[in-house]
Amino acid sequence: MTVQHKEIECLSERVVFENRWMRLREDRIRRQDGSEALFSVVDKPHFAVIAAIDKGVIHLVEQYRYPLGARFWELPQGSLETRTDATPLEVARTELLEETGLTASTMIHVGRLALAPGYSNQCYDIFLASGLISGNQSLDVEEQGLISSAFTLTDFEAMIVAGEIRDATTVATFGLLRAKRML
Repeated sequence: MTVQHKEIECLSERVVFENRWMRLREDRIRRQDGSEALFSVVDKPHFAVIAAIDKGVIHLVEQYRYPLGARFWELPQGSLETRTDATPLEVARTELLEETGLTASTMIHVGRLALAPGYSNQCYDIFLASGLISGNQSLDVEEQGLISSAFTLTDFEAMIVAGEIRDATTVATFGLLRAKRML
């Protein structure tokens, strides 16, 4: 998706790499002053992040993140690469069930944030899930080793402060929920 804005004009675009999860393109651009440059853009599908909270307990998942070579605690999140027509709510419900085995009787859309607007067009929708019912996880092959666990909100906040939770999406979601007084 090429962005046209009065400040920058896209002269051409070229796909450099593409797979099922992402596309990298190089756009030749012209700025207002007439200078031209090459700008790289990562196209990724939008995703949903779910703060599943009931009775003062929040559900997190821990999984291995290959780019950083470590395991991370984070909120359930993901996209449906094969279902580009899915609504953000459908994505959120699917990801919550797959990763935690939970279904929610209530899902409130909290907001939408841009993940990394300096190099990517990917955004994420934030949902607050409550009225949780336990079921079985249904992990994708890429999610091998993913575990789900519940923490008190006090412990969750302490994990953020201590640097045990380093996923920026999880921390931003927590901040937005606090700012909207939803926690």
